[in-house]
Amino acid sequence: MKGVVSSIDSNRILDAVNTSPLTGAALRRFSMEQLDTLDAYNWSGIYRLEGDTLVLDEYVGAVTDHTRIAVGVGVCGTAVAQRKNQVIDDVRTLDNYLACSIETRAELVVLIFSPEHEILGQIDIDGHTVGAFDASDEAMLETMAKVLAERWDD
Repeated sequence: MKGVVSSIDSNRILDAVNTSPLTGAALRRFSMEQLDTLDAYNWSGIYRLEGDTLVLDEYVGAVTDHTRIAVGVGVCGTAVAQRKNQVIDDVRTLDNYLACSIETRAELVVLIFSPEHEILGQIDIDGHTVGAFDASDEAMLETMAKVLAERWDD
């Protein structure tokens, strides 16, 4: 089930985000709503980096207890600590995994960098299928992350 996001879906979502007049939290919310239209994207959210803690921002999906995550903890915190996106085929293979849902099998975290290459936050996607995400998903989210970074503040 690799490569879930088709180029048609990717283009549709990125065009909607690019042409939206929204900024800040409203744009982040709109972006997550767009991602929620994809079948394999079962939870889509943004975490803002505040000091050494990721703070849940805008999201679409089930409520999570993980509203604050320390850098280095879980897939989200690991992405920040390593300054590297994370594409996890099966979260059950990780020792450092923070379970947001017992249904989650795959996770994709893409960092959002400022123009000065400081981490502003991240896009976090959960999927209920093992191997749900691949390089095409990561590339789409990296493009989205650049748009979000350009219009980060309200």
